[in-house]
Amino acid sequence: MDPGRLFSLPGPGPAPRGRLRGLAQRLPQPSPPGPRPSLAPLSTLLCGLGLGERPCPSLEVGDWPCGRGIAGESQAVGRSSPVAEGDKEPVVLPTRGRILWQGRGDVRPGPPERDAAAAVPYCGKPCAASAPRPPGPQPVLPPAPAPVTPPAAGRPALGTKPAARGTTLDLGLNSVKIHCKNEAVYQYHVSFSPEVECRSTRFAMLKEHRAVTGDVTAFDGSILYLPIQLPQLVSLKAQRRSDGEDVAVTIQKTKVLEPSSNLCIPFYNVVFRRVMRILGMKLIGRNFFEPDQATLIQQYRLQIWPGYAVSIRKKDGGLFLLVDAIHKVIRSESVLNFMHSIYKQNHVSFQDECTKQLVGNVVITRYNNRTYRIDDIDWNKTPKDSFTLASGEEITFVDYYSKTYGITIKEQDQPLLVHRPREKNTPQGKRQLDMVLLMPELTFMTGFPDTRRDSRMVKDVMREMLQSPKQHYARLSALLRRIRDSPEASQELMRWGLSLDSDIHRTQGRVLPTERINLQHSSFIPTKDLTWSKEITREASISAVAINYWVLVYPKRVQHVAKHLVASMESVCSPMGMHVSQPAVVELKDDRIETYAKAIRSLLGSEDRVQILLCIISSSREDLYAAIKKLCCVQSPVPSQVINAQTLAGHPGKMRSVVQKVLLQMNCKLGGELWGVDIPLKQIMVIGMDIYHCRSKGTRSVIGFVASMNQVLTKWYSRVVFQMPHQEIADNLRLCLTDALQHFHEMNHCLPKKIVMYRDGVSDSQLDTVLKYEIPQMQKCFDTFGSYQPSMVVVVVQKQISTNFYIHTAAEQFASPPPGTVIDHTVTSVDWQDFFLLAHSSHQGCSIPTRYVCLLNTANLSCEHLQRLTFKLCHLYWNWPGTVRVPAPCKYAHKLAFLSGQVLHHEPSAQLCDKLFFL
Repeated sequence: MDPGRLFSLPGPGPAPRGRLRGLAQRLPQPSPPGPRPSLAPLSTLLCGLGLGERPCPSLEVGDWPCGRGIAGESQAVGRSSPVAEGDKEPVVLPTRGRILWQGRGDVRPGPPERDAAAAVPYCGKPCAASAPRPPGPQPVLPPAPAPVTPPAAGRPALGTKPAARGTTLDLGLNSVKIHCKNEAVYQYHVSFSPEVECRSTRFAMLKEHRAVTGDVTAFDGSILYLPIQLPQLVSLKAQRRSDGEDVAVTIQKTKVLEPSSNLCIPFYNVVFRRVMRILGMKLIGRNFFEPDQATLIQQYRLQIWPGYAVSIRKKDGGLFLLVDAIHKVIRSESVLNFMHSIYKQNHVSFQDECTKQLVGNVVITRYNNRTYRIDDIDWNKTPKDSFTLASGEEITFVDYYSKTYGITIKEQDQPLLVHRPREKNTPQGKRQLDMVLLMPELTFMTGFPDTRRDSRMVKDVMREMLQSPKQHYARLSALLRRIRDSPEASQELMRWGLSLDSDIHRTQGRVLPTERINLQHSSFIPTKDLTWSKEITREASISAVAINYWVLVYPKRVQHVAKHLVASMESVCSPMGMHVSQPAVVELKDDRIETYAKAIRSLLGSEDRVQILLCIISSSREDLYAAIKKLCCVQSPVPSQVINAQTLAGHPGKMRSVVQKVLLQMNCKLGGELWGVDIPLKQIMVIGMDIYHCRSKGTRSVIGFVASMNQVLTKWYSRVVFQMPHQEIADNLRLCLTDALQHFHEMNHCLPKKIVMYRDGVSDSQLDTVLKYEIPQMQKCFDTFGSYQPSMVVVVVQKQISTNFYIHTAAEQFASPPPGTVIDHTVTSVDWQDFFLLAHSSHQGCSIPTRYVCLLNTANLSCEHLQRLTFKLCHLYWNWPGTVRVPAPCKYAHKLAFLSGQVLHHEPSAQLCDKLFFL
């Protein structure tokens, strides 16, 4: 156990099911629910890598036209899903209503299985044992098809890549090519007779025979990797030190691996960790930092540690070292000092306030440079308490730190911080810790202080952390030079036959064609940085909702701000094609939450003509903002806009700009459409989905689901689903998609032939689970609509990546590539169909692309067409007049999930589902 009470102070049903709509009479009766199967344990590090192969049919080149406008649209009509084209029967829509999982509808989907056949449900008809149907004529369903496993959208076979189109561009990557000079890596199985249970004892026994195995080994307790070839069977003798018993050690060759095999990657990464330690860097979490090179920002009591994120990965272009220059923010004050400051501010509810501000944060212990997440605070334990070491010895925390680290605990009445390690496979012979207790005196907070996150502090810190492409490249070059100039580091790599290129890898990318932005009366090509803030404030939007009856609520102290706001709205609305009438004004005597709530509740309860409610608050108050949003999004549903009076103060030009943005947001929330791009695909639905996880203990996770409702992707339907805390894989997707399809049919009198879903927030380790668990949920909902079988594309969106692009200018300078730059080769995955797209322009630091992984593609969209569609969607986020880093539906889904999980803690009213009320 790794240890770590302040002054003694007195301390101070299950969540309801969401309402699920639709399918009351059409869904079959569920079979009796069985027990949820438990997930199989994770395999060990080396044995579980690269052993399974998934079916990977290639993406075929489609016939979606690359042009824009009428010509492109006319060509796109001819190509559609074969199933949809051949479907001549009328689509049977379910009746509207509400159902619950228990008692009606299909069985709730179970968790993913390890077996592929059991884990991927087929997209077929409901079974014959269905629920009794209500009286009346019932539609005749076609016979159920044979079970079908949804195919993964795998990598194209060699030589089948689509021809590259677009403007080519020479790019540099933050990846370094690795060359393997050994002919092979040899895998052996090591057995012990009699059996040796203790893993460390196995290591010691094998280490005694270095004369046979050599100094260069990678051993996990049973499997041994060597760069040299031994005889087929080697028999050795060892002695167990605990009882002196002789043990026979047998080494048998099992495989001959390519040096770039996936099984070699884990111990290659271990080798490179040794290289980084040789260079004097400290491992913190998964990355390496240099605390002695830290930058101090005294006024905020912060330290910024420079470091590197390094990993060796196998890509399409071979073996690469991925290097990213990163930073870590460390606070100079200890957690104990932070608790003292809380006590001075609020000693009455001190313990509650400490729990609120500390739990969920990540801290670092400087004596071993390890990071921990605070899960709880134990107010009943102090450093004077004892714990048991692995040897069985009882020792106090005070004595432990004194003997192990030479540290004297000064305050012996402080409570202890609790970290609970996540469940994972523990190597045999090693005990899994239930909890880790930490000393607040010896732990330091990481990241920005939440209570003092002012704009000036953020700017000052980001100024130190942001790196231009030139600075980023200089740090990467410095690391390569340090490895090359260190004989010990170079020798460590050469022991496994590894060598690095002297510079970053360079390749060619493409720049996608610029998209045309469409307004009500005109279209235009945006500037090079792909922003159009001037155009949307000078010309009419695609459609504007006349604001005839709206309410302005404000406290008396900001009366002058309210008057200026109304006058500014009147002056700027006409060029934007909007009509704004005089508001109904509600002036409050103070800015207490109760005063706002009483006035809003009374107003909305007596008047149903209110289109939108605009509230001015005197300062940035999260509690007041949350109270207003809960009233307007849950209890009395009406679109609402909350403005901080401080943002309206200052120069008149600034106020005019703010008011223009407010009007655009109000138009969106009322159902207006700001701008669009040309969408050549017909009868398409685009879906965005993201999941929000709250740091608070026990708080449920929230799924944000957003789907397009028209051809030009300017009308959206939204829904929220709550699920278990920290659950990333989504349940209830069938109901979300069914409801979206019903709304689509009501608006268009037809169902979409193609469904393209962008799923945000999924890591590489969860891709298979999404393919086998989430996608079948959505496919199963198609059975509700008779013989409806649309084609489907599912793309995972990954923002948390370390890949960077550079362009080399004529002046021997590095710069960020232009928006629309895409790479779909060399550094892409060998297992999945993926590409990197830089859709936005960054004026500070490096522009980081987004990775898109195609899991399913039954629409046969080519790589290029999927890239073009993704780039188009990055133009449609109406909160920013320019391109954004991810497709607009993903951004909308994130905003919706964040509002519901962080502010509302409840599902929004269904009356707002067809409006972007969450912007």
